[in-house]
Amino acid sequence: MLPLHSLGERIVVLGPSNAGKSTLAVAVSKKLGLPAVHLDQLQHLPQTDWQARTEAEFAALHDAAILGDRWIMEGNYSRLMPQRLARATGAILITSNHWLRLSRYFKRTLINRSGRAGHLEGAKDSIKWEMIYWILVKTRNSDVKYSKALHESGLPTVECHTAAALNNLYKVWDLPARPWETANIAIEP
Repeated sequence: MLPLHSLGERIVVLGPSNAGKSTLAVAVSKKLGLPAVHLDQLQHLPQTDWQARTEAEFAALHDAAILGDRWIMEGNYSRLMPQRLARATGAILITSNHWLRLSRYFKRTLINRSGRAGHLEGAKDSIKWEMIYWILVKTRNSDVKYSKALHESGLPTVECHTAAALNNLYKVWDLPARPWETANIAIEP
């Protein structure tokens, strides 16, 4: 595994929905002092149930964010990935079992914690069939597409394909504990 510092000061975090991208971005942000950018927060309007901005408004916010000198940016949005990867200095790809990601979606939506990493300000979350389909079917093998894009980019890349590998990444990089670890709540080993 590459050392964290080898990824530079503009790091992208990719992976399917509910794989832990936002939480990892916040942990790396704290460790390296980089601002965390959550693309879902740029794509969606605050104070809504994840209502999307217009494509032009989102693209403008995205393009302004990638111009920063230092950041860790999590989220996929493949249509804007080429310019993001062109500005990035390193990348992290995380994936996990789709059933685990679905259970995380239910948990985060039902608990609806405003302090959750990547939470949309004032969002009124609700369970959506479209999101269930997105997790179980639409993006089930998206990690292959993201891995290919990262390898083609030539960026230094770290890939974690299981929850255990992600847990190991937190240990090896000495990242701040995730909220459920400090609360002594067991999450998949």
